[in-house]
Amino acid sequence: MPGFSKQLRLLNACDFQSVFAEPSSRASHPNLLVLARQNQLSHPRLGIVVAKKNVRFANQRNRIKRLIRESFRHQQDYLGGIDVIVLARKNLDQFDNAAIYKIVTKQWQRLQKHQDKNNPNQAPVSK
Repeated sequence: MPGFSKQLRLLNACDFQSVFAEPSSRASHPNLLVLARQNQLSHPRLGIVVAKKNVRFANQRNRIKRLIRESFRHQQDYLGGIDVIVLARKNLDQFDNAAIYKIVTKQWQRLQKHQDKNNPNQAPVSK
């Protein structure tokens, strides 16, 4: 699916709060935290939090959000029906684009592994 349409976003505070309140999965990195929770939809939705406290300059915050969205766009077919919030932590802006993309992709893989472990109804992936 090209782009990042509204149906793929967490749009209001209520959506964010439900994930923050009871995340069923989490993937952590010293510079990034990913929280996830099952939703009632057939597709994943993404929310991004890049605080000015953690990433000072707007152009850096925007660059990080673009990279997270791009990575999500590539991984969304494998995530299933979950709501995901990605929180940037201090010093994430010190990495170059390739490193940030690699960090985020690794967190998606960890999240998928956790989701597969907690979802016994899913068919096993062939090896």
